[in-house]
Amino acid sequence: MATRTVPLLPLADLVAGQEADLFALLTSKEELKTRDGKPYFRVGFRDDRREVMVPIWSDSPFATPCRQEWTPGAFYKLRAVYRETSYGPQLDIIKIRETCERDAADGFDPTMFLPRSRFEPRAMYDELLAIAREKILDRELSALVVSLYETHRDVLLRLPAATHNHHAFVGGYLEHVLSVTRTCVYLADKYAAYYPNLAPPLNKDLVIAGALLHDIGKVRELDERPEGAAYSAAGGLIGHILQGRDMLREASAAHRLDPEVLLRLEHVIISHQRLPEWGSPKPPMTLEALLVHFADDIDAKFHMMYAILRDDTTAGPLTSKKNVLMQKVYRGPATTK
Repeated sequence: MATRTVPLLPLADLVAGQEADLFALLTSKEELKTRDGKPYFRVGFRDDRREVMVPIWSDSPFATPCRQEWTPGAFYKLRAVYRETSYGPQLDIIKIRETCERDAADGFDPTMFLPRSRFEPRAMYDELLAIAREKILDRELSALVVSLYETHRDVLLRLPAATHNHHAFVGGYLEHVLSVTRTCVYLADKYAAYYPNLAPPLNKDLVIAGALLHDIGKVRELDERPEGAAYSAAGGLIGHILQGRDMLREASAAHRLDPEVLLRLEHVIISHQRLPEWGSPKPPMTLEALLVHFADDIDAKFHMMYAILRDDTTAGPLTSKKNVLMQKVYRGPATTK
């Protein structure tokens, strides 16, 4: 009798009812109880484009291995059937083991499970560096920005913009900051031309430098882990805003920056989220800080709404309000799911 072959496929490519072998990252393992008080585990598996939650019931043959051996942050090879349920996508696990060296021959790579930017990180990094060098006319300020980027180049090429909510993927930091910076270049040119008699005049150098550095503290706020970025101890206790100000001050010691320029740039960094509940100790109190705040906010909010429209499965012209924006989003009758 012929041996039945099972395809080896990415988790994200499986369709309902399909059985396949797949590699996945175990993202979470939570011990819960049913309404009847029976214990079970809810575990999460994912690749770079899909995450599924799997209940492991107490009478399952996988209950003991799950309790004793399965480790969040570890990689596994599974044979499973993919299901679409009212609780979301799930897997019926047939076999499971932790990955090993021989799996590399079948394409296993630990970095394959992290979501990635649609854009090439090195190209985004190079564009940001070019903006810093060419569009910031104050040579000391330009050199300061370039030095911070070059010092942290390897981290910036991989860093997400956040742990969740927006641009939470490899290269997300560069994608977000580049988008914010492009917007700030446009806004600085627009408003400098609209208001030529401003006193003091709008400082385009500060707007651009602020855009480039507004999130630089995330280098210290976030730690890279196999399952994605997580807050470092300093990130949880201090946050990226104050750490960004600290990094700016530390780097400025090697540059002859005008004290007023440094003060205003520090203000852009600490005020860019505007509200105390969002992490900013001060609201934007300069024109430059105002432009950076709104460029940052619109880029984050636009990505959030994009993700809601992409991921929401609610039927009808409106999405659910169970999302990061805590509101419904209108998708229109022509695109009703």
